[in-house]
Amino acid sequence: MDIYVGNLAYATTDEGLRAAFAAYGEVTSARVVKDRMTERSKGFGFVEMPDQAQAQAAVDALNGSELDGRPIRVNESQPKPRTERRGGFGGPRRGRGDRGDRGGDTRW
Repeated sequence: MDIYVGNLAYATTDEGLRAAFAAYGEVTSARVVKDRMTERSKGFGFVEMPDQAQAQAAVDALNGSELDGRPIRVNESQPKPRTERRGGFGGPRRGRGDRGDRGGDTRW
């Protein structure tokens, strides 16, 4: 099971996250998500546990508990919704042809 962990303290590390979940069973991976530019935690992470029963026990026990001084939110990770990516400016008003509510007046 892939588990989402939110409201993490900025000081929480991958190892600290792994240790919190390892008390409930085998942890395949534990990762605190970090900002690419600053390398600072974004305040959430993911834990992967292969055994469904152990993972559910961890979710039930740790949701709302404190980790590094903060109450964490723990639940089964949901797949990121796919959104249609549109190139360009994406709106109905493109370029100089659309003058909005100026009526038929196309002069600047």
